[in-house]
Amino acid sequence: MKKTAIVTGGGSGIGLATAQRLHADGYEVFTVGLGEPEQRVEGIHYRELDVTDDEAVSSFFEPFERIDAIVNAAGIIDHNREWALEGFSRVMDVNLTAVMRITNAALPGLKAARGAVVNFASMLAIFGSAKTPAYASSKAAISELTRCMAVAWATDGVRANAVAPGWIMTNLSRRAFEDPTRSEGIMARIPMKSWGEPEDVANVIAFLVSDNARYVTGATLPVDGGYSIA
Repeated sequence: MKKTAIVTGGGSGIGLATAQRLHADGYEVFTVGLGEPEQRVEGIHYRELDVTDDEAVSSFFEPFERIDAIVNAAGIIDHNREWALEGFSRVMDVNLTAVMRITNAALPGLKAARGAVVNFASMLAIFGSAKTPAYASSKAAISELTRCMAVAWATDGVRANAVAPGWIMTNLSRRAFEDPTRSEGIMARIPMKSWGEPEDVANVIAFLVSDNARYVTGATLPVDGGYSIA
């Protein structure tokens, strides 16, 4: 039986790279999110879904009897607006609450398949951020939520882990990369002396949802070239 993977935010960046990697690994992949994907790949199913909409999320998951992998890659950042309560709440809803919403809706299918969950933390889960308190707080909370999922669902055969990407070349980080001053400072701190590519994170996710990681749960794995330890 072909395994099923669902990737939120799979239309761009790391989510897109993950969808492509899992498709290459033989999964039947569904990506969900808003807007047109950056790239369409034959064989990947694209569905529009607002991950903050309870009813829409519940309806989406109803047909799935088995789900082998859920990758919660959907996320937003709102520079300079997150100190306002409206901006803070919006970012937290997409980055944190939606992860709970999506994974709860997927849980019966995950239990049936003894599947795996991968959530997205960030290097900002361990650093303070003057301009993005909601993003940083949501990503720190993701690590704890992932541990809670891992403990709660282990006896059902469901594993939950998180990745914490560092400076990865996506549209989300392009502004920093194209700013010579910021980019130089970032590069000086990365021990491996290069930015990561979305595929670098996708490869780790592919491992975490595979049987090769069958005894790994509750972990948050940095994928940052050593940035967070330098």
